[in-house]
Amino acid sequence: MRNWTVIAISLLAVGLALYLSTARGSIPFLTPAATQRPPPIPVPVSAAVAQRQDVPIYLTGLGTVQAYNSVIVKSRVDGQIVKINFSEGKDVRTGDVLVEIDPRPYEAALSQAQANKLKDEAQLENARLDFERLSNLIKTNAVSKQQLDAARALLGQLEATVKADQAAIDMAQTQLDYTKIRSPIDGRAGTRLIDIGNVVRTTDTGGIVTINQLNPIFVNFALPADSLPPVRARLKQGDVPVTAQDSNLVDLSTGTLSVIDNQVNAATGTVTYKATFANGDEVLWPGQFVNVRVELEVRRDVLALPVRAVQQGPDGPFVFVVGPTRVVDKRTIKVGLLNKTTAIVDAGLQPGEIVVTDGQYRIQKGAQVDILANAADAPGRSAASQATQ
Repeated sequence: MRNWTVIAISLLAVGLALYLSTARGSIPFLTPAATQRPPPIPVPVSAAVAQRQDVPIYLTGLGTVQAYNSVIVKSRVDGQIVKINFSEGKDVRTGDVLVEIDPRPYEAALSQAQANKLKDEAQLENARLDFERLSNLIKTNAVSKQQLDAARALLGQLEATVKADQAAIDMAQTQLDYTKIRSPIDGRAGTRLIDIGNVVRTTDTGGIVTINQLNPIFVNFALPADSLPPVRARLKQGDVPVTAQDSNLVDLSTGTLSVIDNQVNAATGTVTYKATFANGDEVLWPGQFVNVRVELEVRRDVLALPVRAVQQGPDGPFVFVVGPTRVVDKRTIKVGLLNKTTAIVDAGLQPGEIVVTDGQYRIQKGAQVDILANAADAPGRSAASQATQ
């Protein structure tokens, strides 16, 4: 029995040895190259080239477009509208007849005033002749001095009456002229507020139509009170450029600062400004809201890069700089000034270096990147083309 146990154990040992030798022959030899990790995949980012350029420094605010002149056309006489000569939404010129009011009552008043003057002029002429005759007769004592004085007084009275008649004629003529309502300015007519056939009165408050002058045009805007010293200092050097932009910060028109309010608004702590725009293409419209950018100065030949390249860290602002092998380095910089689009770098960066402008959250120091072509981030030569050289 013991012999069979020994034989069984021996057979198991031989089988195990054969299995191990076969398995070892089927396992390939692991070379050092096979144990190495695959190279990391570059992280796609956008980048820009730091370069020297002129950078404008400006203040920004929200403004409202205001007509250069705005007139509510009203009637200066009472009467019925018999004709409307303007088209809504169309341009009108100074002196154009916009509305005509029934002139007949005022023509009659003018005729009456002219007739009164003719009557009084006839009486004046007769009084003048009487005075001349009495002046000759007084020399021979044919009339008394009292009669001569009475004739002189009557002559003066009739002369004053004729002058009053002329004033009445002028007034009647003015009233008649007011029956033709004319445009006082060049501008654009709005929608009419009253139709033909209606009776208008001088006491009406609504008016007939509003005319807005669009060329030129104003933009009113407010800036914090601490903007007053730099704006006034810039104004002493010459015109202050002001740019109006739409809600997407696309430039609409450029004008100049024309008015600084004479006080600070105590309730808001702001100063109201007004800029004038030529507005020849009429891109600005009364009542329109615009973004306003006031240029204070232009810094010449400074090192600049897109503002989105600058990141904030515990040690201050920094950027990711792309090296020749597309490996990024985290670089602390000194920022001289920031605006909405551009950062001025005073130290920590050299002209021509490439900085990451988008995708910073996916990278860290030592990471390898793949720069996406973006002409907007790299004026002149693109950052992607420079990184490949």
